[in-house]
Amino acid sequence: MVQRFIAASFALLLGGAAWAQAPQSSPSISYTRDIQPIFTQKCVACHACNDAACQLNLGSAEGVQRGASKVPVYQGERSEAVPTTRLFYDAQGEEAWRKKGFYSVLDAQGSQAALMARMLELGHKTPLTPNAKLPDEIVLGLERNNMCPLPHEFDAYAGAHPKEGMPLAVTGLTDQEHQTLQRWLAAGAPVEYQPIQPSASEASQIAEWEALLNRPGASEALVGRWLYEHLFLAHIYFTGGEPGHFFQWVRSRTPSGQPVDLIATRRPNDPPGSDFYYRLMPVQGVIVHKTHITYPMGPQKLKRVKQLFYSGDWQTTSLPGYGPQRRANPFETFEAIPAVARYQFMLDNAEYFVRTFIRGPVCRGQIATDVIRDNFWALFQEPAHDRYVTDAVYRGQATPLLAMPGQIDDVGSVLSLWRAYRNKRNDYETLRREAYAEMPPPSWSTLWAGNDNALLSIFRHFDSASVSKGLIGDVPTTMWLFDYPLLERTYYQLAVNFDVFGNVSHQLQTRLYFDLIRNGAEVNFLRLMPAEKRGAILDDWYQNSGKVKMWLDYTDIDTDTPSGLQLDKHHAERDFGLKLLQRTASLNAAPDPINRCTGAYCSRPQMNAQFRDVEQSLSRLVSRPAAGLKVIGQLPEATLLRIEGQGGQRQVYSLLRNRAHSNVAFLLGEAYRYQPGLDTLTLYPGVLSSYPNFMFNIPASEVAAFVDAMEAARDDTGKFERIVERWGIRRSHPQFWQYFHDLSTFIEETDPVEAGVLDMNRYENL
Repeated sequence: MVQRFIAASFALLLGGAAWAQAPQSSPSISYTRDIQPIFTQKCVACHACNDAACQLNLGSAEGVQRGASKVPVYQGERSEAVPTTRLFYDAQGEEAWRKKGFYSVLDAQGSQAALMARMLELGHKTPLTPNAKLPDEIVLGLERNNMCPLPHEFDAYAGAHPKEGMPLAVTGLTDQEHQTLQRWLAAGAPVEYQPIQPSASEASQIAEWEALLNRPGASEALVGRWLYEHLFLAHIYFTGGEPGHFFQWVRSRTPSGQPVDLIATRRPNDPPGSDFYYRLMPVQGVIVHKTHITYPMGPQKLKRVKQLFYSGDWQTTSLPGYGPQRRANPFETFEAIPAVARYQFMLDNAEYFVRTFIRGPVCRGQIATDVIRDNFWALFQEPAHDRYVTDAVYRGQATPLLAMPGQIDDVGSVLSLWRAYRNKRNDYETLRREAYAEMPPPSWSTLWAGNDNALLSIFRHFDSASVSKGLIGDVPTTMWLFDYPLLERTYYQLAVNFDVFGNVSHQLQTRLYFDLIRNGAEVNFLRLMPAEKRGAILDDWYQNSGKVKMWLDYTDIDTDTPSGLQLDKHHAERDFGLKLLQRTASLNAAPDPINRCTGAYCSRPQMNAQFRDVEQSLSRLVSRPAAGLKVIGQLPEATLLRIEGQGGQRQVYSLLRNRAHSNVAFLLGEAYRYQPGLDTLTLYPGVLSSYPNFMFNIPASEVAAFVDAMEAARDDTGKFERIVERWGIRRSHPQFWQYFHDLSTFIEETDPVEAGVLDMNRYENL
């Protein structure tokens, strides 16, 4: 399964000249041919990104040789920031990682086998009961402690956790895979590197883009910096490029044509410390979905960038520095670049930018995601109606108020810093409210409709979230309306300036300001609603304790100036959503007859008869509150349904639980704000989460029976458990990995650029 990812793991073990070394060989075993594919199949789903257990990243030879660390990346209560440990960035080579505290899992310890060998043996000799629930003593998910035994601590670990060898709490290695890995480890775990080489087409386009970002001149350098800071997270792919080839922007001490000498600063807008050049270097290691935020580049994109940034008559003669003030306020830093160019570039690529701060790639985020609701739609303000873009006087008044916190991480000053930035933000909101009150009432023309990035759907899955083009699901409770100041601040606060290795002060300031960002997006949207209904709508969004937050931290809203939209005053939000769907039908990338069924047929018309019947049956589960479909209370946030049809056909659907909240205005106590009777389900074709929580495999002929059983289960745990036993794919299922990786294969078949190995750290023990 997932041959593409195995192939990618071969190809993407590059590193440029800095990583290459003479291949080590074994007469009977090859790391690239024999070992990495096993890691890709059975290990990468847990051992990738910042939340890899013990920072053991098994997606590349470099990660395998780096080994493990007892220091967790995610430790929100720490008082001091920790050194960054980004694979391929912060150290090069095994010895450099040893100096940073990582220890080998490959080296034998005297008469003792390598730590990895012993962990694998422990897992292999204690197999799970096929498709049974796991023992309660095995702790999974984000609640699991970061134990990370050193080699001399393994015996104590095995004694205390005899059922917790590797792979952890999942159907393990086959006998052949186990033997192959043990032979490799016994031979000294030799690895060979195979650096990727751009194709001729890719190399030519890389040269053009590097030349553009490194143009001489102050104005050109400012644009290069802005583009780099907005694209540093992207997995770039090129028109006519090789499948599986992705690249990322970095700062290098060496110019184009020479090996990259990476400048590894904590943030992309930290001082580089020397002269530098913007360079594109290949993405290394196995592609994993949760960090795979793609961005296309090609001749048309190059032409567009030149048109936006290089065709005007603006210029600057001096360049800003890289200090905390410049990080805190990108509007001041880049004020010489026309605001319309900056905003239009972000609009052209809105899905990418929203993904950077909603989906990741921090890889763990309940403290961040609990500031947003479980599903909402995102819209964008037309530049011609954006006062910041069109009015230089207003822009000059607003810019000093748009600074963001998080640059000073002194724990003792966190409250005073927070108040200062909150007050600036609220002063800006007051300025904005008064300025927009003088403008014509907002209408449908206020909304940007330039391409299919204009309509986005966001789904939160407790501690992760996803972003998709188009309007998916029933009309949600809330919507966000981004203007340029809000979109840029959100991106800088949560992507550019956020430090996952930072201390509690930095992370708290970031989280608190994100709360203000959400409020600002909601207030922007409220101006589209009837003036006399805005207060009631806001009260519904901020029920109970939310009213305290409204009094403490938010500014008053405009309840006087009219909207130019003619909406049903009793159900204004829903009426807006339904009219938006009608008006944007040709732009909407996600027509959704399953969740928004308006007639007798609740399926996609392009499907064959058996899958139209499947979707018709599944539609009975959606757009109903939990008060009428009790089984919702037993479902996790992101369930995947794999439906097997005749002749080897299959379809995959995401069944998403949308938890209702009285408000999402506080950092702690989320469970106290749940409104479980109002939870709903959204069902949509495809994989809408990087982190499946569970999976059902259902023959198409049994889908109606599955739906009947779900409706009958209500809140009876016994009935739901029988559903799981009949159709569920538990972690212990003999074909778990076949079904789990088939989700990635489905992405590969339907949207190949987005394909990557999914994460199973959140896969639940149902």
